[in-house]
Amino acid sequence: MAANNRRMSGKKGAQVGSGGQRRKGLEGKGPTPPAEMRKGHKKNRVATAKAKQTARRPAPRGRGGKSSSELVVGRNPVVEALREGVPASTLYVQQFIDNDERVREALQLAAERGGINLMEAPRPELDRMTNGLNHQGLVLQVPPYEYAHPEDLADAAYDEGEDPLIVALDGVTDPRNLGAVVRSVSAFGGHGVVVPERRAAGMTAGAWKTSAGTAARTPVARATNLTRALEAYKKAGIVIVGLAADGEHEIGELEALQGPVVIVVGSEGKGLSRLVGETCDFRVRIPMPGGAESLNAGVAAGIVLYEAARRRA
Repeated sequence: MAANNRRMSGKKGAQVGSGGQRRKGLEGKGPTPPAEMRKGHKKNRVATAKAKQTARRPAPRGRGGKSSSELVVGRNPVVEALREGVPASTLYVQQFIDNDERVREALQLAAERGGINLMEAPRPELDRMTNGLNHQGLVLQVPPYEYAHPEDLADAAYDEGEDPLIVALDGVTDPRNLGAVVRSVSAFGGHGVVVPERRAAGMTAGAWKTSAGTAARTPVARATNLTRALEAYKKAGIVIVGLAADGEHEIGELEALQGPVVIVVGSEGKGLSRLVGETCDFRVRIPMPGGAESLNAGVAAGIVLYEAARRRA
Protein backbone atom coordinates (compact mmCIF):
# COMPACT_ATOMS: atom_id res chain seq x y z
CA MET A 1 0.00 0.00 0.00
CA ALA A 2 2.89 2.36 0.81
CA ALA A 3 4.37 1.73 -2.59
CA ASN A 4 1.00 2.46 -4.16
CA ASN A 5 0.78 5.77 -2.24
CA ARG A 6 4.17 6.78 -3.56
CA ARG A 7 2.97 6.18 -7.10
CA MET A 8 -0.14 8.27 -6.53
CA SER A 9 1.73 11.26 -5.03
CA GLY A 10 2.64 14.29 -7.13
CA LYS A 11 6.29 14.22 -6.08
CA LYS A 12 8.88 13.28 -8.68
CA GLY A 13 11.83 11.15 -7.89
CA ALA A 14 15.13 11.04 -9.66
CA GLN A 15 14.79 10.98 -13.44
CA VAL A 16 17.04 9.34 -15.93
CA GLY A 17 18.83 12.07 -17.91
CA SER A 18 19.13 12.30 -21.68
CA GLY A 19 22.88 12.76 -21.54
CA GLY A 20 22.55 15.87 -23.71
CA GLN A 21 21.00 13.92 -26.58
CA ARG A 22 17.93 16.14 -26.63
CA ARG A 23 19.90 19.39 -26.49
CA LYS A 24 19.39 20.03 -30.22
CA GLY A 25 15.67 19.88 -29.69
CA LEU A 26 15.91 22.83 -27.34
CA GLU A 27 17.83 25.02 -29.78
CA GLY A 28 15.98 27.77 -31.64
CA LYS A 29 15.05 27.22 -35.26
CA GLY A 30 15.47 30.85 -36.30
CA PRO A 31 12.76 33.43 -36.91
CA THR A 32 9.29 32.30 -37.87
CA PRO A 33 9.01 32.29 -41.68
CA PRO A 34 6.65 34.82 -43.27
CA ALA A 35 3.02 33.85 -43.54
CA GLU A 36 3.41 33.44 -47.30
CA MET A 37 5.87 30.58 -46.67
CA ARG A 38 3.80 28.67 -44.11
CA LYS A 39 1.76 25.88 -45.64
CA GLY A 40 -1.92 26.07 -44.83
CA HIS A 41 -1.82 29.78 -44.04
CA LYS A 42 -4.25 31.96 -45.98
CA LYS A 43 -1.47 34.23 -47.27
CA ASN A 44 0.42 31.19 -48.56
CA ARG A 45 -2.62 30.08 -50.57
CA VAL A 46 -3.12 33.60 -51.93
CA ALA A 47 0.57 33.94 -52.93
CA THR A 48 0.50 30.55 -54.65
CA ALA A 49 -2.64 31.46 -56.61
CA LYS A 50 -1.16 34.82 -57.68
CA ALA A 51 2.05 33.19 -58.87
CA LYS A 52 0.11 30.69 -60.98
CA GLN A 53 -2.05 33.43 -62.47
CA THR A 54 1.04 35.50 -63.32
CA ALA A 55 2.64 32.52 -65.03
CA ARG A 56 -0.46 31.94 -67.19
CA ARG A 57 -1.19 35.59 -68.02
CA PRO A 58 0.34 36.87 -71.29
CA ALA A 59 2.53 39.91 -70.71
CA PRO A 60 1.33 43.17 -72.31
CA ARG A 61 3.78 44.66 -74.78
CA GLY A 62 4.86 48.28 -74.61
CA ARG A 63 5.87 50.37 -77.60
CA GLY A 64 9.46 49.30 -77.16
CA GLY A 65 8.65 45.68 -76.39
CA LYS A 66 9.61 43.55 -73.44
CA SER A 67 12.56 41.35 -72.64
CA SER A 68 12.12 37.79 -71.42
CA SER A 69 12.00 37.07 -67.71
CA GLU A 70 15.27 36.18 -65.98
CA LEU A 71 16.28 33.99 -63.06
CA VAL A 72 18.88 34.99 -60.47
CA VAL A 73 20.31 31.78 -59.04
CA GLY A 74 22.19 31.09 -55.79
CA ARG A 75 22.11 32.47 -52.26
CA ASN A 76 24.65 35.29 -52.61
CA PRO A 77 23.38 36.53 -56.02
CA VAL A 78 19.77 36.49 -54.79
CA VAL A 79 20.58 38.44 -51.62
CA GLU A 80 22.67 40.98 -53.57
CA ALA A 81 19.90 41.45 -56.14
CA LEU A 82 17.34 42.07 -53.41
CA ARG A 83 19.67 44.49 -51.63
CA GLU A 84 20.20 46.49 -54.84
CA GLY A 85 16.49 46.78 -55.55
CA VAL A 86 16.47 44.60 -58.66
CA PRO A 87 12.81 44.13 -59.65
CA ALA A 88 11.49 40.70 -58.70
CA SER A 89 8.17 38.93 -59.01
CA THR A 90 8.77 35.64 -57.19
CA LEU A 91 11.31 34.23 -54.71
CA TYR A 92 11.47 30.44 -54.89
CA VAL A 93 12.74 28.70 -51.76
CA GLN A 94 13.62 25.01 -51.65
CA GLN A 95 11.61 22.83 -49.30
CA PHE A 96 13.49 21.84 -46.12
CA ILE A 97 16.28 24.32 -46.90
CA ASP A 98 19.04 24.89 -44.34
CA ASN A 99 17.95 28.16 -42.78
CA ASP A 100 21.26 30.05 -42.77
CA GLU A 101 21.85 33.82 -42.55
CA ARG A 102 21.56 34.41 -46.30
CA VAL A 103 18.27 32.56 -46.56
CA ARG A 104 16.84 34.52 -43.64
CA GLU A 105 18.01 37.83 -45.15
CA ALA A 106 16.51 36.97 -48.55
CA LEU A 107 13.15 36.17 -46.95
CA GLN A 108 13.27 39.33 -44.86
CA LEU A 109 14.17 41.59 -47.81
CA ALA A 110 11.46 40.07 -49.98
CA ALA A 111 8.86 40.48 -47.23
CA GLU A 112 9.89 44.08 -46.49
CA ARG A 113 9.75 45.14 -50.12
CA GLY A 114 6.29 43.69 -50.71
CA GLY A 115 4.86 42.58 -54.03
CA ILE A 116 7.19 39.56 -54.25
CA ASN A 117 5.51 36.18 -54.17
CA LEU A 118 7.21 33.65 -51.88
CA MET A 119 6.98 30.11 -53.25
CA GLU A 120 8.23 26.89 -51.68
CA ALA A 121 9.34 24.29 -54.22
CA PRO A 122 11.00 20.86 -54.09
CA ARG A 123 14.61 20.63 -55.18
CA PRO A 124 13.85 18.74 -58.44
CA GLU A 125 11.56 21.58 -59.52
CA LEU A 126 14.26 24.20 -58.88
CA ASP A 127 16.78 22.00 -60.73
CA ARG A 128 14.42 21.93 -63.71
CA MET A 129 13.81 25.70 -63.60
CA THR A 130 17.53 26.50 -63.53
CA ASN A 131 18.67 23.78 -65.97
CA GLY A 132 20.71 22.12 -63.24
CA LEU A 133 22.59 25.20 -62.02
CA ASN A 134 23.80 25.31 -58.43
CA HIS A 135 20.86 27.31 -57.06
CA GLN A 136 21.58 26.47 -53.38
CA GLY A 137 17.87 26.47 -52.71
CA LEU A 138 17.17 30.10 -53.71
CA VAL A 139 15.92 31.34 -57.10
CA LEU A 140 14.67 34.87 -57.79
CA GLN A 141 12.51 35.57 -60.82
CA VAL A 142 13.10 38.97 -62.44
CA PRO A 143 10.10 40.09 -64.54
CA PRO A 144 10.50 41.18 -68.17
CA TYR A 145 11.78 44.73 -68.57
CA GLU A 146 9.40 47.01 -70.48
CA TYR A 147 11.43 49.09 -72.89
CA ALA A 148 10.42 52.55 -74.05
CA HIS A 149 10.34 53.56 -77.71
CA PRO A 150 13.18 55.88 -78.85
CA GLU A 151 10.64 58.61 -79.63
CA ASP A 152 9.37 58.50 -76.05
CA LEU A 153 12.70 59.76 -74.68
CA ALA A 154 12.70 62.93 -76.80
CA ASP A 155 8.99 63.53 -76.21
CA ALA A 156 9.46 63.32 -72.43
CA ALA A 157 12.30 65.86 -72.56
CA TYR A 158 10.25 68.34 -74.59
CA ASP A 159 7.29 67.84 -72.28
CA GLU A 160 9.54 69.02 -69.43
CA GLY A 161 10.64 72.06 -71.45
CA GLU A 162 14.18 70.70 -71.87
CA ASP A 163 16.41 69.84 -74.82
CA PRO A 164 16.82 66.07 -75.12
CA LEU A 165 20.06 64.59 -73.79
CA ILE A 166 20.14 60.93 -74.80
CA VAL A 167 22.83 58.26 -75.00
CA ALA A 168 22.70 55.53 -77.66
CA LEU A 169 24.87 52.42 -77.39
CA ASP A 170 26.24 50.78 -80.53
CA GLY A 171 27.52 47.23 -80.07
CA VAL A 172 27.86 47.36 -76.27
CA THR A 173 27.23 43.81 -75.06
CA ASP A 174 28.19 43.93 -71.36
CA PRO A 175 25.11 44.57 -69.17
CA ARG A 176 27.36 46.18 -66.54
CA ASN A 177 28.38 48.84 -69.06
CA LEU A 178 24.72 49.49 -69.83
CA GLY A 179 24.00 49.83 -66.10
CA ALA A 180 26.91 52.25 -65.70
CA VAL A 181 25.64 54.38 -68.61
CA VAL A 182 22.13 54.46 -67.12
CA ARG A 183 23.66 55.64 -63.84
CA SER A 184 25.63 58.43 -65.59
CA VAL A 185 22.59 59.55 -67.60
CA SER A 186 20.63 59.85 -64.37
CA ALA A 187 23.45 61.69 -62.59
CA PHE A 188 23.86 64.35 -65.28
CA GLY A 189 20.20 65.02 -66.05
CA GLY A 190 19.88 62.94 -69.21
CA HIS A 191 16.58 61.63 -70.55
CA GLY A 192 17.34 58.00 -71.31
CA VAL A 193 19.39 55.38 -73.14
CA VAL A 194 18.76 53.69 -76.49
CA VAL A 195 20.02 50.16 -77.22
CA PRO A 196 19.64 48.02 -80.35
CA GLU A 197 17.28 45.06 -80.18
CA ARG A 198 19.90 42.53 -81.35
CA ARG A 199 23.52 41.86 -80.43
CA ALA A 200 23.46 44.30 -77.54
CA ALA A 201 23.22 44.33 -73.77
CA GLY A 202 19.73 44.50 -72.30
CA MET A 203 18.29 45.41 -68.92
CA THR A 204 19.23 42.25 -67.05
CA ALA A 205 19.66 41.85 -63.30
CA GLY A 206 23.36 42.68 -63.77
CA ALA A 207 22.50 45.97 -65.49
CA TRP A 208 20.01 46.84 -62.74
CA LYS A 209 22.63 46.20 -60.04
CA THR A 210 25.29 48.33 -61.75
CA SER A 211 22.81 51.17 -62.20
CA ALA A 212 22.53 51.34 -58.39
CA GLY A 213 18.78 51.85 -58.51
CA THR A 214 18.79 54.64 -61.12
CA ALA A 215 17.22 52.30 -63.72
CA ALA A 216 13.95 52.74 -61.86
CA ARG A 217 13.76 56.39 -62.99
CA THR A 218 15.84 56.46 -66.19
CA PRO A 219 14.11 54.84 -69.17
CA VAL A 220 15.87 52.53 -71.59
CA ALA A 221 14.48 52.37 -75.12
CA ARG A 222 15.05 49.58 -77.60
CA ALA A 223 15.39 50.20 -81.33
CA THR A 224 14.77 47.54 -83.96
CA ASN A 225 17.38 49.29 -86.12
CA LEU A 226 19.71 51.77 -84.41
CA THR A 227 20.68 53.58 -87.63
CA ARG A 228 17.05 54.26 -88.53
CA ALA A 229 16.33 55.42 -84.96
CA LEU A 230 19.22 57.92 -85.20
CA GLU A 231 17.97 59.15 -88.59
CA ALA A 232 14.53 59.73 -87.04
CA TYR A 233 16.16 61.78 -84.28
CA LYS A 234 17.99 63.86 -86.92
CA LYS A 235 14.72 64.58 -88.75
CA ALA A 236 13.31 65.79 -85.43
CA GLY A 237 16.14 68.36 -85.17
CA ILE A 238 18.35 66.47 -82.71
CA VAL A 239 22.12 66.49 -83.31
CA ILE A 240 23.85 63.09 -83.40
CA VAL A 241 27.31 63.06 -81.83
CA GLY A 242 29.40 59.91 -82.13
CA LEU A 243 32.44 59.16 -79.97
CA ALA A 244 35.44 57.95 -81.94
CA ALA A 245 39.15 57.74 -81.16
CA ASP A 246 39.90 59.39 -84.53
CA GLY A 247 37.10 61.96 -84.33
CA GLU A 248 37.50 65.28 -86.14
CA HIS A 249 36.55 67.35 -83.08
CA GLU A 250 37.57 67.37 -79.42
CA ILE A 251 34.75 67.03 -76.94
CA GLY A 252 35.55 70.35 -75.25
CA GLU A 253 35.14 72.25 -78.52
CA LEU A 254 31.70 70.95 -79.44
CA GLU A 255 29.03 73.62 -78.93
CA ALA A 256 26.31 71.24 -80.15
CA LEU A 257 26.22 69.68 -76.67
CA GLN A 258 24.31 72.75 -75.47
CA GLY A 259 21.24 71.84 -77.54
CA PRO A 260 19.22 68.69 -78.25
CA VAL A 261 21.70 65.89 -78.71
CA VAL A 262 22.10 62.12 -78.89
CA ILE A 263 25.54 60.88 -77.82
CA VAL A 264 26.46 57.60 -79.51
CA VAL A 265 28.98 55.35 -77.74
CA GLY A 266 30.49 52.33 -79.48
CA SER A 267 31.97 49.19 -78.03
CA GLU A 268 35.42 49.20 -76.48
CA GLY A 269 37.95 48.21 -79.12
CA LYS A 270 35.63 48.18 -82.17
CA GLY A 271 34.11 51.63 -81.70
CA LEU A 272 31.18 52.74 -83.86
CA SER A 273 29.89 50.55 -86.65
CA ARG A 274 30.23 51.94 -90.19
CA LEU A 275 26.57 52.83 -90.79
CA VAL A 276 26.13 54.40 -87.37
CA GLY A 277 29.34 56.41 -87.81
CA GLU A 278 28.14 57.72 -91.18
CA THR A 279 24.84 58.78 -89.62
CA CYS A 280 26.50 61.00 -87.00
CA ASP A 281 26.58 64.77 -87.52
CA PHE A 282 29.84 65.03 -85.57
CA ARG A 283 32.51 62.49 -84.64
CA VAL A 284 34.33 63.62 -81.53
CA ARG A 285 37.24 62.33 -79.50
CA ILE A 286 38.07 62.50 -75.81
CA PRO A 287 41.66 63.74 -75.25
CA MET A 288 43.64 61.19 -73.25
CA PRO A 289 47.10 62.52 -72.35
CA GLY A 290 47.87 59.32 -70.48
CA GLY A 291 48.00 57.36 -73.70
CA ALA A 292 45.14 54.91 -73.15
CA GLU A 293 43.81 53.54 -76.42
CA SER A 294 40.16 53.53 -75.41
CA LEU A 295 37.68 53.86 -72.54
CA ASN A 296 34.83 51.55 -71.70
CA ALA A 297 31.34 52.72 -72.58
CA GLY A 298 30.37 53.70 -69.05
CA VAL A 299 33.41 55.94 -68.50
CA ALA A 300 33.25 57.52 -71.98
CA ALA A 301 29.55 58.32 -71.66
CA GLY A 302 30.09 59.82 -68.20
CA ILE A 303 32.76 62.21 -69.48
CA VAL A 304 30.63 63.49 -72.36
CA LEU A 305 27.51 63.77 -70.21
CA TYR A 306 29.45 65.85 -67.69
CA GLU A 307 30.59 68.20 -70.47
CA ALA A 308 27.02 68.49 -71.76
CA ALA A 309 25.66 69.19 -68.26
CA ARG A 310 28.40 71.80 -67.67
CA ARG A 311 27.52 73.65 -70.86
CA ARG A 312 23.78 73.58 -70.07
CA ALA A 313 24.16 74.83 -66.51
